[in-house]
Amino acid sequence: MSDQVRIVEVGPRDGLQNEKTFVSPEARIEFVKALVGAGLHTVEVGSFVSPKAIPKMQGSDQVFLGVRDLPGEFHVLVPNEKGYEGAKAVGAKVIAVFASASEGFSRANINCSVAESIERFKPVIARAQADGVKVRGYVSCVLGCPYDGEVDVQAVVDVTTTLWDLGCYEVSLGDTIGVGTPTKARALLRACAEAVPMKSLAMHFHDTYGQALANIYAGLEEGARVIDSAAGGLGGCPYAPGATGNVGTEDVVYMLEGMGIATGIDMDKLLAATNTISALIGRPPVSRVASALNASRTIAHS
Repeated sequence: MSDQVRIVEVGPRDGLQNEKTFVSPEARIEFVKALVGAGLHTVEVGSFVSPKAIPKMQGSDQVFLGVRDLPGEFHVLVPNEKGYEGAKAVGAKVIAVFASASEGFSRANINCSVAESIERFKPVIARAQADGVKVRGYVSCVLGCPYDGEVDVQAVVDVTTTLWDLGCYEVSLGDTIGVGTPTKARALLRACAEAVPMKSLAMHFHDTYGQALANIYAGLEEGARVIDSAAGGLGGCPYAPGATGNVGTEDVVYMLEGMGIATGIDMDKLLAATNTISALIGRPPVSRVASALNASRTIAHS
């Protein structure tokens, strides 16, 4: 457990794209700057998708250009070759592609089968490799689907293996609707690690049923060392009714530091970044740690 853990901050993209309130590119740039200042050095900053499909991600090119010279690694999501061209135009060094482990979710989300979605991004990965751009893969609905219910572990392993074989340096396993429990999370990671090295698997757990930290802990016990999280627990999923946001970065940092695992993240600065973005979207943070710290500071100053 003393091994170094890497946190991938996904709030500016995966979080904000699912919030009701649009946040301007200028404000998103300041958000990323604040996150980097807090010690988060891997940040997903935007998505090169159609503004009709994901209107909250308009201006992702501006955001990337506004942060690319900061110290850190900045990721952008691309769904197809057109998106890749946009990412390449601004000089993105790391892109992310995505596929579902569930046929029902794939059709609801991007209107095609899992196999068809993979065919769509094969040329994206090939072009990225030719350009020296790193590619991260996402697999959604790894522990349950709002349309298909239970998701077969082998289906997750198959998609994960395909992404790895195509050239993704890391594959993020997403419990998109947050229904997983520690035993299932552990079994899933073990199964995927038979095909992809554990060090190249990331845990992307939503907290709908309050299980995200427990699932992450189970994954840490298995040897997983990459965690996706969102400041303040931002986000949700428009295709997963009732799904809450990603696990809060504050919650993850609090747990890891309490276990003696240094994260290098300044909680005060992280909380300040979360409070600023929460004010902009007009709702308090979902993160339990952020809420507790805010409450304790209100009492202290009263």
